[in-house]
Amino acid sequence: MNISKPQQRTLHALAQGGAITLVRDDHGGLVAARCHNRDGWLLSDCDLAVFKALKKRRFIASKGGGPYRITREGLVNLRSQLDNRVTMKGW
Repeated sequence: MNISKPQQRTLHALAQGGAITLVRDDHGGLVAARCHNRDGWLLSDCDLAVFKALKKRRFIASKGGGPYRITREGLVNLRSQLDNRVTMKGW
């Protein structure tokens, strides 16, 4: 399945223990989606479009009103790499 690079980076951060929290306006509408890795750093590639695409494919889910985490389907479709910054070029 084809997954864009920002989606891959977001899934990698979630697979390593990160979470996505949503920012809503006063009327309950979505304003932004923020992905934090396990160390608390904000991932700049994760925006509302990436969040909606991952949710539509059921790669992420929220349980009990908590932050969004990676699902089993997300883990299966994640291409494993040694590190998020390392690609297989030159290996």
